[in-house]
Amino acid sequence: MQILINIVAFKIGWLACVLGGAKGMPLLGTLIAVVIVGAHVARSGQPRNELMLVLIAGAIGAVWDTALAASGLLIYSSGTLFASAAPYWIVAMWLLFATLLNKSLRWLHGKTVAAVVVGAIGGPLAFYAGHRLGAVEFGDFGIAMLALAIGWGAIMPVLVALARRFDGMTSAPATSAATAHV
Repeated sequence: MQILINIVAFKIGWLACVLGGAKGMPLLGTLIAVVIVGAHVARSGQPRNELMLVLIAGAIGAVWDTALAASGLLIYSSGTLFASAAPYWIVAMWLLFATLLNKSLRWLHGKTVAAVVVGAIGGPLAFYAGHRLGAVEFGDFGIAMLALAIGWGAIMPVLVALARRFDGMTSAPATSAATAHV
């Protein structure tokens, strides 16, 4: 049931961000995503680890999507804080995506090839859906799809490895009375 909740919460946040970006209300979607991410982190077994994962994923996404926007491959109509940068609602979506890594996408842990394939297919499909909903335009459709496939194919296994390293969904290790005071 927790996996289903994780997927539904992600889908709600994703849709809020994309439609907010498409309809000129990027802050609304961003706030919804931040609430979902906050609830996810608060309910995790090790919130510090899960928050670290979310923040690192957000930083990776901000850099990657800014590179795509600066190259002209992706064009956003709302939510950018400065020219050629990824909009903040896209960064919020990266934070949101990170909430899947130790829950519904846990099955990818230790499966590098599967992570590459999922990233190379899922990343471009998500952007295509965002394009169809009016949130992003492509400077050159074919090159943008290829860049997204290569980028997501490379980034996804990194995110999965980071999720294993910062797995906040496991229970916090028990501490003994002797180490609790150190």
